[in-house]
Amino acid sequence: MDTSFNSRAGQASTAVELPVISERARFLLKTLVGRYILDGQPVSSRALARDAGLDLSPATIRNVMADLEELGLITAPHTSAGRIPTAQGYRLFVDSLLSIQPIGSSEVLRIKSQFDPDKGTHGLLETASSLLSEVTRMASVVMLPRREHAAFRHVEFLSLSDNRVLVILVLNEREVQNRIIHTERQYSPSELKQAANYLNTVFAGQDLPAVRARLLQEMNETREGMNNMMRLAVEAAEQAFGAAPEAGDYLLTGQIHLLQRTDSTDIGKLRQLFDAFTQKRDLLYLLDQCLGARGVQIFIGAESGYNVLQDYSLVTSPYEADGEVIGVLGVIGPTRMGYDRVIPMVDITAKLLGAALNQRS
Repeated sequence: MDTSFNSRAGQASTAVELPVISERARFLLKTLVGRYILDGQPVSSRALARDAGLDLSPATIRNVMADLEELGLITAPHTSAGRIPTAQGYRLFVDSLLSIQPIGSSEVLRIKSQFDPDKGTHGLLETASSLLSEVTRMASVVMLPRREHAAFRHVEFLSLSDNRVLVILVLNEREVQNRIIHTERQYSPSELKQAANYLNTVFAGQDLPAVRARLLQEMNETREGMNNMMRLAVEAAEQAFGAAPEAGDYLLTGQIHLLQRTDSTDIGKLRQLFDAFTQKRDLLYLLDQCLGARGVQIFIGAESGYNVLQDYSLVTSPYEADGEVIGVLGVIGPTRMGYDRVIPMVDITAKLLGAALNQRS
C-alpha cells in the first residue's frame, strides 16, 4: 500500500486568489504561523526577529509585518502589539510554505494493527474515528459508507419479541447491515424463511430502491389478496429496504478535545459548533463535497461557507473499498492546528481504513 502523501493533492481551492509576496515575507510569515501554532500567543516583531534568525533590523521586520497585514495575511487581535495569522494567511502557509512531517514506519504499523477486518464495516469506522481523535487530539468525523448503487444480495429474518423482526441484509458484495422492523403481527420461523427465500430468489442482484418500489407497487395492487409471506416482504421493503437508518450519517469522536483547546471567551462559538454537530445537515453537505476529491481537502475558517466553522479547520480525505470511494474521514480543530502532522495523519488513516475494508471476509 502506498503511504506517501502529496501535500498539494486535492486541497480545497480558495475563493480569493492569494497574494504574491517576496521570499523574505514568505519566510517571516512561515515563522510567525509556526510560532503562533506552537504557543497560541500573538507574535511580536521582536519575537519574530529572534525566531527567524535573520540579520534584519526591527524596523525592517515591522515594515514586512505591516505589508503582510495590509494584504490580509496577518492581523492584530484587539490592542495587542503582536500579530496572528488570518484564515488567508493559514491558506498561503498550508499551500506553499508548509513542510509535511512524514509518519514513521513504526507508527504506520502501530495504526495499521488497530484495524481488525473481523470487526466488520461499522467496527472499522469506529476504529478510524477513535484513532484520528486520539493521535490528533481533535474531533474526528467519519462519514458512513455511501454508495450510489446498493445491490440487494441476500436477506434473512429472525423473529424477536413484541412483533419485531431482525432483518440481516447483505448489499453489494459483502456489506452487511442489521435492521429491526416492527410488523403487524408475530410471524412463525417458517413464514420468515419463506419470505426470505422469495426475496432472495426473485430480487437478488437488483438495485435495492428498485426492489422496494416493486414490492410497494405490488402491495397497492394486491393488498386484499396478499398472503402472509408477501405481507412480511412488503413490511420489510417499507421499513428496511429504503435508505439505511445510518445513511448519510457520520461518526463523531473527541469533541472533548475541542473544549480543552477553547478559551472561555469562545465557549459560545463552540456551543454553536456542537449544535451543528447535532443537526448534522451542514457538515454532511460539506463532507459530500469531499467525496469526489482526490486526496486531502482542507477547509480553513470561512472557506467552508459555514459561520460555525469560522474559527475552525476541517481536514478530510476520502476512503475507498473495492476500488470505489464510499466515504470521507477527517478532523475538525481550531485553525491554529499542527497541519504538518494532521494532514498526513488523516491521509494515512483513510488509506489504512480502505485497506482493512478490502480485507473483510
